Amino acid sequence: MDTKHDPLLHIESMYKQFSGNHVLKGVSLEVLPHEVHAIVGGNGAGKSTLMKIITGLYQADSGTMSVKGKRVRFSSTHEAHHHGIYLVPQEPLIFPNMTVEENILIGLPGKPALLKAKVEKLIKRLGWNLQLEESAMTMSIAEQQLIEIIRGLTREADILILDEPTSTLTFGEIDSLFTTIRQLTKAGIGIIYITHRFSEIFELADKVSVLRDGIISAKGPTSEFTYERLLACLMPENKQTPKSEQQKETAPKEKGWPILQVENLSSQKFKDISINLCPGEILGIAGVVGAGRTELAEAISGLMPTTCGSIQLEGEEIRALSVRQRIDKGLIYVPEDRHKHGIFSLASIQNNMSSTILHRLAKLFLPFTKEDELAADYVSQLQIKTTSIKQEVKDLSGGNQQKVVLSKSLATSPKVIILDEPTRGIDANARTDIYKIIRNLKQKGLAVLLISSDIEEVVKLSDRVVVLYEGRLVKALERKEDMTPDTIASYAFGIGCEVSNR
Repeated sequence: MDTKHDPLLHIESMYKQFSGNHVLKGVSLEVLPHEVHAIVGGNGAGKSTLMKIITGLYQADSGTMSVKGKRVRFSSTHEAHHHGIYLVPQEPLIFPNMTVEENILIGLPGKPALLKAKVEKLIKRLGWNLQLEESAMTMSIAEQQLIEIIRGLTREADILILDEPTSTLTFGEIDSLFTTIRQLTKAGIGIIYITHRFSEIFELADKVSVLRDGIISAKGPTSEFTYERLLACLMPENKQTPKSEQQKETAPKEKGWPILQVENLSSQKFKDISINLCPGEILGIAGVVGAGRTELAEAISGLMPTTCGSIQLEGEEIRALSVRQRIDKGLIYVPEDRHKHGIFSLASIQNNMSSTILHRLAKLFLPFTKEDELAADYVSQLQIKTTSIKQEVKDLSGGNQQKVVLSKSLATSPKVIILDEPTRGIDANARTDIYKIIRNLKQKGLAVLLISSDIEEVVKLSDRVVVLYEGRLVKALERKEDMTPDTIASYAFGIGCEVSNR
């Protein structure tokens, strides 16, 4: 076999369905040595299902898969690892009570001293700042992602699958990752690179496959694609917006007085940000990781100190107020990392939902009846799939955990709710449920500040969008027809805009 040109991975006519829902409809693709093969697709296109089949978590209903010329059908991830396939997941799978070194080397045979030296050499080559002796519990989401990537690279996979690897990395870390990927492909490794970011495809990928509604709608060398063609291939065929819906989207809305006004707000992470938000409105904040989106949300909610500027809620200056005082005034923040900041995983659904407002309910005795009523009400409203309000949150699916986080925040009766990556790490069905909840919040008159790395999500949900780039607000898109994925992506990556002092 000519190892330089024959495929490392070959998939032919792969089908998969769940409960009658056809997720993959005859997918065929191949990955060669020395190449980065990008896979791009919208939510629910089938990317995750395809990757789970490749790595042995699922089995295809029909179709064939060959690795290095050998027909295979994996029944476990161990078998996939044995054949040189490793998936670096988007959602870090980290053991918090272990050290960084233990997380990277877990299950890896060999002498500990030699393995440690190998990891240290790899980290040095990457230029990343990771201390092997530190507890993983102290790691940020970005650092957890680095641990996952190093874990895969340490195992010397022939086929490395990277699922949205830059979604939590800073610009410097992304540059280091790209350098490493190029080194790996030069050595003969084949990489499947899953991303929503078009600019990364054109910078890094040799080939691209567009997955749409369970089929490969287009594939070929990256040089044959443009931004416009990628977008066209992602869109459903013959998609037309009904006239009534078009009128609804483009009809001017009467805007009331802003309930939240942020003027010239600055911190160590961003500078001179001014935004406003009205009741019954969703304002999307777009930008790549490191642009200052989460830091802005934390500053508005009181979690991060600011150096200057103004934050007014219903005309009242709240910049000097504590987080608790801002919550009591009607401003609530739902953080990105639900496991670290959003939920008490070992507590019940009931206890989680009441935790934010327990100080309002409790007097001499804990109000168990009110707690029960509150939990039952939100379980019903948000359609949380659970056996009982007494069930521990850790036993729920990711989507239902996210609904508990939202319930916990809504229990405070907020006027403004900041949602930071509300659909991160959940499946397509749960994502649809979260979208319905967000739209219902808008209809009820809440002001929603939406932060998302998924540009399609921002476009789909937002009434207006502001784009941040390197800590500055570089573009405000006020009209729905201007809010296209291409436009937002261009500004998010600094294309066609100048970052001014303002």
